[in-house]
Amino acid sequence: MLQLSSNAVFLSSTTESVFAFRPYHLLSPPSTPLSFSVYFFSMATAADDYHRKLHLRRSSSFSSKLSNPILACRASGDSNETTSSVRNDDGSSVHGLSEMIVGVLGGGQLGRMLCLAASKMAIKVMVLDPSENCPASALAYDHMVGSFDDSATVQEFAKRCGVLTVEIEHVDVATLEKLEQQGVDCEPRASTIRIIQIDDLEGAKRAGNLFGYPLMIKSKRLAYDGRGNAVAKSEVELSSAIAALGGFERGLYVEKWAPFVKELAVIVARGRDNSILCYPVVETIHKENICHIVKAPADVPWKIRKLANDVACKAISSLEGAGVFAVELFLTGDGQILLNEVAPRPHNSGHHTIESCNTSQFEQHLRAVVGLPLGDPSMKTPAAIMYNLLGEDEGESGFKMAHQLIARALEIPGATVHWYDKPEMRRQRKMGHITLVGPSIGVLEARLNSMLKEEGSENQIEVAPCVGIIMGSDSDLPVMKDAARILDIFGVSSEVRIVSAHRTPDLIFSYASSARSRGIQVIIAGAGGAAHLPGMVAALTPLPVIGVPVRASTLDGIDSLLSIVQMPRGIPVATVAVNNATNAGLLAVRMLGVGDPDLLTRMSQYQEDTRDDVLRKAAKLQKDGWEAYLNP
Repeated sequence: MLQLSSNAVFLSSTTESVFAFRPYHLLSPPSTPLSFSVYFFSMATAADDYHRKLHLRRSSSFSSKLSNPILACRASGDSNETTSSVRNDDGSSVHGLSEMIVGVLGGGQLGRMLCLAASKMAIKVMVLDPSENCPASALAYDHMVGSFDDSATVQEFAKRCGVLTVEIEHVDVATLEKLEQQGVDCEPRASTIRIIQIDDLEGAKRAGNLFGYPLMIKSKRLAYDGRGNAVAKSEVELSSAIAALGGFERGLYVEKWAPFVKELAVIVARGRDNSILCYPVVETIHKENICHIVKAPADVPWKIRKLANDVACKAISSLEGAGVFAVELFLTGDGQILLNEVAPRPHNSGHHTIESCNTSQFEQHLRAVVGLPLGDPSMKTPAAIMYNLLGEDEGESGFKMAHQLIARALEIPGATVHWYDKPEMRRQRKMGHITLVGPSIGVLEARLNSMLKEEGSENQIEVAPCVGIIMGSDSDLPVMKDAARILDIFGVSSEVRIVSAHRTPDLIFSYASSARSRGIQVIIAGAGGAAHLPGMVAALTPLPVIGVPVRASTLDGIDSLLSIVQMPRGIPVATVAVNNATNAGLLAVRMLGVGDPDLLTRMSQYQEDTRDDVLRKAAKLQKDGWEAYLNP
């Protein structure tokens, strides 16, 4: 079952813009097609912007008689045709990535974040929204005040844009189909809207007999954030469920009830050349049918992530058009991935990408619809959590509660607040969101919990350990303390624990299996005698493990060393010299330094300091002679 929870994206290849605009100048060329991030500065004055916006807000009657410059960039299926190689009709070069005006039906939070992404590339975004103070109005290149559900208004708005896209579900699909018939290039195509409709009560009963109960009934229109959905637990409840959704004229369809253990989502980008890129799989957690928390990446096995990506890619491959799509999925208890819904637009499950990914979903959507190369969707931080700021009360009380939470969020490391600037507060209304980025989901969950506590949150935040130092007995501590000392020198947080492979097997299992989620990145395990601890831990975690052979009363630690290096294939354990926990600490620092340039720089300084220390000793020996050196 495929539900599109918003309507299609439309591109105009025939309609000329009726608004003049000034070129924006590229300050530096892009580095690579897939990962560039270019910033532009407008030469327009604040007064110009004010008067242009004021004019447009007064132009809902569409009586303006502005000049009609030819658009610099046309919608094209040719993947090699981008604005960088296109000229205006007067022969002048296009300045910047695109001089096409992107029209957005709706000026809510999605439109606002599209405008933010567009500003980096000087792509002009014009919004159509009935509210003068809609979230996108302050950031849009232009804002036309008018209804996006009025056919005539939408058609006139489309004439003023080079590309037309939507960010809200309340758009009249019939109008968009009419625009397509008039030659407007739809991206994605109107044909992407695939639904199974039921026309009468008998049809609903047949669906119930086919799928069984409970039965999910959904509305074609106004179905978002849990709205437009109703559950019939039996045939008797069908009539009331249908009535609650507004009747069959709303365009209803049914879905078989799907028991699931997790809700997942994949943001998929599709370019004009039909290239497809997937963002990392995320887990979505809902509260009263509204997206509440998003965790990226999802804490599921790799094969589940791959299966989710495969399902999402196949779903989008079956549709037509370019843009960003959100594919919502169910993970069942037996490891199946079921397709739930598809939204052909930026989505709540992708808000984290602004801070956590190399290319945000909003920039990606703009790239796709104007014909630019798709950007790198991979994460640039190990983990992210997005928390929706939902209205907890009406009016001023709700604003006060939201601002208190925001104040606590601003004290959290790695937190970014997005406030949508909506003028009216209502319960369960999306007023903003907070994104946390950090070393692991476990660490971010702890920070989120701290943020949500109303009192004493500033005292709850602790530095998560990056390295775990474990040993089988406290008799190993005199050796293992050297690893802790080295980590302290480099400012690397660590924890020291006693975990016996033989005496506390349950504890070793718990420690090793939870280390990654708690933010541990390297484990140093000291062991003497049989030295099973390093290998047992390495078998239970994907993290790198460094074994330190500890000298025992017999065999001088050689037995421990040989035990550690004789791990079976598939259970790698690094090791150092007997009792050399110092080198274990240094090796851990180097491992962490691969992703931390500052740590690598400090390691280089440590090496230089060590060299200088040796040179000082050599100079003293040469100057004083060996006898004086030994007897200072």
